[in-house]
Amino acid sequence: MATELYPLRFRPVYRHYIWGGRNLERVLGRPLPPGRIAESWEISAHPHGQTPVANGPLAGTPLGDLVARFGVELVGQRSRRALELGRFPLLVKLLDANRWLSVQVHPDDEYALAHEQDLGKTEMWVVLHAEPGAELILGLRRGVDPARFQQALAEGQIESCLHRLQVHQGDVIFVPAGTVHALGPGLIVAEIQQASDTTYRLYDWGRVGDDGKPRPLHLRKALEVIDWGQVEPGPVSPQPLESGTGHRAELLVRCPHFQTERWWMDPGHGLPGETDDATFQIWGLLSGRAQIHWAGEPVPLEPTSWTLIPASLGKFTLEPLVSSHLLRVFVPGP
Repeated sequence: MATELYPLRFRPVYRHYIWGGRNLERVLGRPLPPGRIAESWEISAHPHGQTPVANGPLAGTPLGDLVARFGVELVGQRSRRALELGRFPLLVKLLDANRWLSVQVHPDDEYALAHEQDLGKTEMWVVLHAEPGAELILGLRRGVDPARFQQALAEGQIESCLHRLQVHQGDVIFVPAGTVHALGPGLIVAEIQQASDTTYRLYDWGRVGDDGKPRPLHLRKALEVIDWGQVEPGPVSPQPLESGTGHRAELLVRCPHFQTERWWMDPGHGLPGETDDATFQIWGLLSGRAQIHWAGEPVPLEPTSWTLIPASLGKFTLEPLVSSHLLRVFVPGP
C-alpha cells in the first residue's frame, strides 16, 4: 500500500459556456462563482482543467500531478494504457443545461489520438434534475443515412434527422463515441466520461457566442466519426446487482472504459469495500450523508460530492449516516 495515498476529495473546476446558468446553485445548493456556470469538473486531470485535492496532506495538488507521482498505485493495473499517455482515464462532471447544447459528436480513441492527441470520448449521463418536458437529442431518426444527413446539413434542415428523447429525473443515457447528441434546456446531469475534451459541433442552433460571432463547426471531422447505426436509442435499462442487507444496487453502464453502478444505502448497514491494485473507485454521493472509513481518519461525503479511492488503498467501509443515494464508478476488467 502507498501510505501517502488516502480517499481523495477535490475542488471542482467551473466552466463558463453560453448554455449554462445558475441551477447547480439553485437546485443542488452548490456555492458558485459569479457568472453563467455550465459545467463543474469534479474529478479531472485533463490539461484543460485539473481538479486540486481538497482534503488531507495532498490538499492543493492537481490530480495530474498525483498521476505522475503515484502512477499505477493511484489508478490501478487496468489503466496502464492511460498512464502510458500521461492521463487519468476518466473525467466526472456536473452539467447545467439552460439552453440547448450544440448538436455534436465525439471521436473514438483511434481517431482522437491520430487527429487531436487526445483520448476518445464515450460518456454517460445520470439525470439529476429535469424540468417538465425536458428533452435531449440521442442518435438519428430511422431512415437517416450519410447522404440524407449531408443534404439536410446543406439545406439547414439537420433538425429533421435528429432523434429527440424526453427524459426524467433518474434516467440514464449512454453515449458511445460516434453518437450524435445534445442536452436540452431544463436538465442537470452527472456525466461520467473518458478523460477527453474533444467535441465536433455539427449544428449550434444559429446562435452566436459571447464574442458576438458564431461558434465554429467541425463538419468534416464530425462526418468522419458519426456512428450511423445509432438509430433512435433510448434510456438505459438498469440491471439489479447483488448488494447485501440494507442496500439496493443496480448496474447502469458497463463498457471498456468504465462501469457505473447506482446504490441506495440505509444507515446502520456499512458497505465493506476493497481496492486491490486492479482499479481505483469513485464514489459520488447524490443525496444523503455518508463517510468512508479506512486505516486513517474517516472521510466525509456530502451531497453532489465525489471521492476517489486509490487503487492501492486496500480495505475500506462506506457508512451511510442517513438514507443515501450514490454512484460507484471504476474501470472494469476484461
